[in-house]
Amino acid sequence: MLEWLIPAASTSADEIDWLFTLIFWTVGFWFLVAQGILFGFIVKFRRRPGVRSQYIAGESKDEKRWISWPHYVVIACDVVLIAGAIAVWRDVKQVIPTPDETIRVIAQQWAWTFVHPGPDRRLDTPDDVVTVNELHVRNDTTYAFELSSLDVVHSFSIPVFRLKQDAVPGRVITGWFRPTKTGTFDIACAEMCGLGHALMPAVLHIESPEAHAAWLGDRTTVAAATSGSRS
Repeated sequence: MLEWLIPAASTSADEIDWLFTLIFWTVGFWFLVAQGILFGFIVKFRRRPGVRSQYIAGESKDEKRWISWPHYVVIACDVVLIAGAIAVWRDVKQVIPTPDETIRVIAQQWAWTFVHPGPDRRLDTPDDVVTVNELHVRNDTTYAFELSSLDVVHSFSIPVFRLKQDAVPGRVITGWFRPTKTGTFDIACAEMCGLGHALMPAVLHIESPEAHAAWLGDRTTVAAATSGSRS
């Protein structure tokens, strides 16, 4: 259902959308039932000439069932929703696939720095590519990310991945994603991080393997030329 508003572009997005839909329809159904009963009672027991109101203590068994039975239904629905949430949490947070590549994401007021592995697909080597407010990834590739913050608490948010993870100073937080469609999408900070919070957007480019290799080749060539001119 969320896909009507925001496209889903990761393997985790469908599961999270499914959980959202389950919660929406379960809660929405009982909300409508409760409102229907409420307004039905308002009409049925409205003030009528010659009819006196009654005081109900709610102590008899027949009266208590109007409280206890809805509670049983609420508990049963909670069990279903919690089971669904645990299943999605396990798949997204606990079962971590072996990544094809690792990227580094560094947050600071008010920009995102991304460290991409170069052609050797390893970080902390001379061919790493560093960009600001611009993340490039390959489609159908599993990425692990290392998220950190240089100053205050930020929140790394990619809506099309249904991904939102806090970045806490002094900690390196890991996670993963696997893109499923190419395109250009938004990255945002989802935590109030100061006066320039609204000025902290970034762009996600999900590219085909060929397009990503071409981008990486261009950046590597520029870096080599820059390094050569300085030597």
